[in-house]
Amino acid sequence: MMGRLPERDTRVGATNSRIRWRPSNAAIAIIFILVFTVGPYLAFTKHVPFTGYGYTLNATFSNGVNISTNSPVRIAGVDVGKVISVSRDGDNTKVTFTVDGKGRPIHDDAFAEIKPRIFLEGNFFVDIRPGSPSAPEFDSGGTIPVSHTSTAIQLDQILTALQSPVRADLSRLLESYGEALTHKPSAAEDATQLPEVKGKTGAEGLNGGFKYGGEAGRYSAQVTNALLGTNPGDLSRMISGSARTFSALARREADLQGLIVNFDTFTGALAAQSQNLAATVRRLAPTVQIGRKSLVSLNRTLPPLRAYAIEFRPAVAELPALISAAEPWLAQARPLLSGREAGGVARLLEESTPPLTGASQAGAANTIPQINRISLCQSKVFAPTGNETIHDGFETGPNYREFFYYLADFAGAQQNLDGNGPYLKVQAGGGGTLAKLENPSGNLSTDKQDWAHVIEAPAGVQPQITGRPPKKPEVRCSTQPAPNVNGALGQVGPAELTAVSP
Repeated sequence: MMGRLPERDTRVGATNSRIRWRPSNAAIAIIFILVFTVGPYLAFTKHVPFTGYGYTLNATFSNGVNISTNSPVRIAGVDVGKVISVSRDGDNTKVTFTVDGKGRPIHDDAFAEIKPRIFLEGNFFVDIRPGSPSAPEFDSGGTIPVSHTSTAIQLDQILTALQSPVRADLSRLLESYGEALTHKPSAAEDATQLPEVKGKTGAEGLNGGFKYGGEAGRYSAQVTNALLGTNPGDLSRMISGSARTFSALARREADLQGLIVNFDTFTGALAAQSQNLAATVRRLAPTVQIGRKSLVSLNRTLPPLRAYAIEFRPAVAELPALISAAEPWLAQARPLLSGREAGGVARLLEESTPPLTGASQAGAANTIPQINRISLCQSKVFAPTGNETIHDGFETGPNYREFFYYLADFAGAQQNLDGNGPYLKVQAGGGGTLAKLENPSGNLSTDKQDWAHVIEAPAGVQPQITGRPPKKPEVRCSTQPAPNVNGALGQVGPAELTAVSP
């Protein structure tokens, strides 16, 4: 009973009736462990176990530079969070940190950098640039990519970069640069140079280039002033847009790598044409001079163009009324162009165009040549024949008139034969001259000769009646000569009716 302290005295009749209680030795041991383990843990981590950290972000660095947990996270020098874990992410380092409410928002184009808090190394912290206000905010658990992170340059890296071979290379570089500035070019080297720099050293050429510095500086100032924009905030908006552009490029690293590879191929092609490129650069100076004159002329053209734009404003002001007036026409034009009207016509034309095209091709191959031949025949044979004049006792002018007179005489012949017709006059038979007509075939009577009395002896037949001329279908009409209506057969020939007695 003396080996342990009683937890409470429950004996009957005890002098003190109040109940006494004290913790057991096990409870005291547990409390001791919690105080001396959990307490330092909470004091060190400042985080209650099994609870969340709130708003957290990740950042991927190419080099963790001994960043450790509980390292501060700062924005503009103010602590806004702390690092809660550092882990490997492939060949990079993944740093997870918290951001308090006063450090938000963090945009998705934010930039993170690991910097030392003390000069010459030690005690690093994560410096955050929150990004542009126009970019969307990171969700909790978001990751800043490695393209938007950087680490501070360490002193050992600087010393390592300036080892003896590097210093020797830097010395040779400076010596070569000095020789390039003081080297006097040879005649072969001057052959491909501009006249302004022939025979001059590199330093003399640079000094000669300074005379253009005044105009270049003035134009650069004009360009810089133009970059400011026309309204306040134009430059900042341009920079913000450029930031979004480069951010998008950073998110497409693989595509950007392909672009660089293709650009390397492009520059290689330029290098293969180095002589032609050098000739182009030599000719660039006269081109720039001519271009400057063109720009001066353009500058003179702009004021009249501005005046024209000012004068054009009333017409632009009338444009809404013109559009309103055109709306009824457009309302009518819409059904006109529908499938029932113009659209149907277009469809029919579409269907008929191929046959018409075939017909046109066939006509061009067959019909048109025939029409051309008929036209040539008309112009070279028919027309010259109709324009000839038949020289006889009844001459009336060009031959074509005889044709129309014949039609008129034929019309008169179809009327009565009493001598009162308007065109054809018929003389009755009889007279003192006896004439005969040979009738060997007997087609008029059974006699071989027919006899009649006429007023006077027949003068003859003109033109003379012969057989039909030969047909020549293989010879084109336009190549045949026009007939001579005043030739031998066109003269007066013997009459079929022969006078026997006066």
